[in-house]
Amino acid sequence: MPFRIEPMTASDSSAVIRIYAEGIATTNASLEREAPDWEHFDRTHRPDCRFVARAVQGGDVLGWTALGNYSPRAVYRGVAWESVYVGSEARGQGVGRALLEALIPASEASGVWTLLAGVLADNTASLSLHERVGFRQVGVQRGMGQDAAGRWRDVVLLERRSTTVGI
Repeated sequence: MPFRIEPMTASDSSAVIRIYAEGIATTNASLEREAPDWEHFDRTHRPDCRFVARAVQGGDVLGWTALGNYSPRAVYRGVAWESVYVGSEARGQGVGRALLEALIPASEASGVWTLLAGVLADNTASLSLHERVGFRQVGVQRGMGQDAAGRWRDVVLLERRSTTVGI
């Protein structure tokens, strides 16, 4: 399925939230129980580093990536949490990788020197994807959160340090 990467806009909001909810439904993408509304998403994700993968034919949003701030403290202004979600119909087709490969240089252009990701330990596809684009494992947070089924889940903490920003 051919697709292109574009900046996310407010008109993508319903597709972004739908894909977020699809990820939550897998029980391996997030410990969240439900996707946020657009107002919350918009408030908690940096406007300068949001992208969607859009089908060339039809223009449907296939996936998204965005950054959230790590901390409000000035000393961490170059550290951000990364999220990437791919819709069920587009998984395994390179959408996630293309999104991250667009996000990484955009984050560096915005002054981000460290990207962090928290991936559920059972989400081997996401762990592999992050490794392929330069993230490394820095630890495992045991029993970090409880999922909707009541299971305590481990979260793998990953980071990607820029080779051009903050060195």
